[in-house]
Amino acid sequence: MRLGYGFIALILAIAPPAYALEAGALPVLAPNEQQAQAAHLSAQFLTRYAYKSVPLDDALSAKIMDRFIKSLDPDRNLFLQADIDGFMVDRTKLDDAIAREDLSIPFSIFNVYSQRVTERISHARDFLGQNFDFTVQESYSLPDENGTWPKTEAEINDLWRKRVKADWLRLKLAGQGNAAIRETLDKRYKNILARVHTYKSDDVFQSFMAAYTTSVDPHTDYFGAAASADFDISMKLSLVGIGAVLQDRDGYTTVRELVGGGPAQLSGKLAPGDRIVGVGQGEDGAIQDVVGTRLDAVVQLIRGAKDSVVRLDILPADAGEGGSHRVIRLVRDKVNLEKQAAQKTVLPVNDDGVTRKIGVIALPTFYEDFDARQKNDKDYKSASRDVARLLGELKQEKVDGVLIDLRDNGGGSLSEAIDLTGLFVGKGPVVQQRNAEGKIRIESDDLPKPVWDGPVGVLINRGSASASEIFAAAIQDYGRGVIIGEPSFGKGTVQTVVDLDRVAKSNEPKFGQLKFTVAQFFRVDGGTTQLRGVAPDISLPGLTDPKLLGEASYDNALPWAQIKPASYKMDTKVTALLPELQNRHAARAKQDPDFQRFMEDVAELKAQRAKRTVSLNEAERRKEQAALENRLKAGAQDNSDPLRRKDDGLQSDERGLMADIAMENARKNAKDVLKNAAASIVADQAELLAQSR
Repeated sequence: MRLGYGFIALILAIAPPAYALEAGALPVLAPNEQQAQAAHLSAQFLTRYAYKSVPLDDALSAKIMDRFIKSLDPDRNLFLQADIDGFMVDRTKLDDAIAREDLSIPFSIFNVYSQRVTERISHARDFLGQNFDFTVQESYSLPDENGTWPKTEAEINDLWRKRVKADWLRLKLAGQGNAAIRETLDKRYKNILARVHTYKSDDVFQSFMAAYTTSVDPHTDYFGAAASADFDISMKLSLVGIGAVLQDRDGYTTVRELVGGGPAQLSGKLAPGDRIVGVGQGEDGAIQDVVGTRLDAVVQLIRGAKDSVVRLDILPADAGEGGSHRVIRLVRDKVNLEKQAAQKTVLPVNDDGVTRKIGVIALPTFYEDFDARQKNDKDYKSASRDVARLLGELKQEKVDGVLIDLRDNGGGSLSEAIDLTGLFVGKGPVVQQRNAEGKIRIESDDLPKPVWDGPVGVLINRGSASASEIFAAAIQDYGRGVIIGEPSFGKGTVQTVVDLDRVAKSNEPKFGQLKFTVAQFFRVDGGTTQLRGVAPDISLPGLTDPKLLGEASYDNALPWAQIKPASYKMDTKVTALLPELQNRHAARAKQDPDFQRFMEDVAELKAQRAKRTVSLNEAERRKEQAALENRLKAGAQDNSDPLRRKDDGLQSDERGLMADIAMENARKNAKDVLKNAAASIVADQAELLAQSR
């Protein structure tokens, strides 16, 4: 089974029918036959085999339409109410359209969307020619997905005038002059327009299918060949290519980072900032110009078979647009994405003159190379195997305890979650599954004894989901360690992936893959992680908004449920220590200036979220800016923290590449207050367990 890996659609938003398109250079997108067939095939699976059976009827059609429109215009600043009224005529017709393999309705809506983006951004650029008055008392209302759509052109134009004014004021407060502001914003808006012209039929189809599948349940999804390949890469932590992290900057495919040990890094021919302006296949294949080409399309050209040759036309980082090019030759090879694998560090924790060493293992995802494992490759890549190796290294370093950092780990392989649990618990049940027929299966690990039997902590946050929750729940149920952090996501469902090409007996990739829910998880104690997630034993503050992130934020999430507990033995030694661990943490937090500053940041962020309007009066904004700066002066300023860094008003791709990378590295290297607090809790656990022996 594959679970807990959320597929994110490629495009940011979408939308038209023959609802009134104006003539223009925008491409009019239409569905193809295989997309309509894929939608129909997906519907057959979802109505017959999904865990929560939802018939494709008028009621579901209405939900799909609402979700599709919301995905296109979540801020309600593109469509007019008249557009929405036109779309609603077809609100209950999508079920019949899918059944007869006709996708003209969503594609028609998308084309209207593209036209509206063009119109709104064109107006935004027009506003740059005027002089804004920042002395008047005026405010900009932040987007509200539950608000109303503007009713008139005058209303929506005024909304965009305020948005442009807000962008301008933000840059002005950062110290930019009018000419620089006008240039920055005009470039920003032109880039949005350029992206509209790159949309393809596949983008519309992917977005429509996302609206359909998530209307069935939050974790059901559809993805085409490219998305499927990306999923496999994320699980294997490897790909065949040149080993370069690429980014779209001003229409150029730009090298952001070189992967250590990859062909690009070993060649010495590429450097961060270099721009790829052409790609050629083989020793003498014609070089295809890729300036202005979508990043995903360029990536597909660069990837290829192992040991094959790709030639890249490079415009060096320090060359102007008319600078000298050079063509380099690289041989594609397997590239291991080690930065996304489990990593360890050792944190010294000092308390009353005693230093304890806590080994921290950060695990970004529960990865597993399924294919290599099935082929009995003894060196196949997996999360549990890597963690077992790191635990062995930490034993050699004589650490006093281990902290498993699962923050923002959205899940992955179920078998890896089970195997990872066995490293700390040994042989025994880990998780229970109930399928659509109500049959319950207990999943167990058969490791004779744990690899690590010392003190354990598990650090989670709202982004810890699915497989992360299975592991954390098992550690908690067995009393094996302390769960620290925020309540987890609450995803307690099992998904499987079906290759629709195999189902249709197609010899070529045409129909994509369908990921859908087939079962529900239950802890060994009988409760489910669904909806409620895993509650930490010791809570730490977090920066996420629980209303926007987590299973409870979905309107069609499955409810919490309970079944009979599995047969397992709980160790109560750690559970008995929880009150003392909590008291020690609370006392330490009060005396820790870093922790207190973090609490201030959390409070400030909550206050910002509560504000639904932004003042467009310069004097008021400068007062707010001065108040924030005074607060920062009260403590050591951490420039890596977005709340403690002066706002430059720029988006990430508007800064210089090196400046952007430096800022990212500063964030990565900043003091991790929550990790340090969790390590101290594990150190307390080690001390108290030693005293009780």
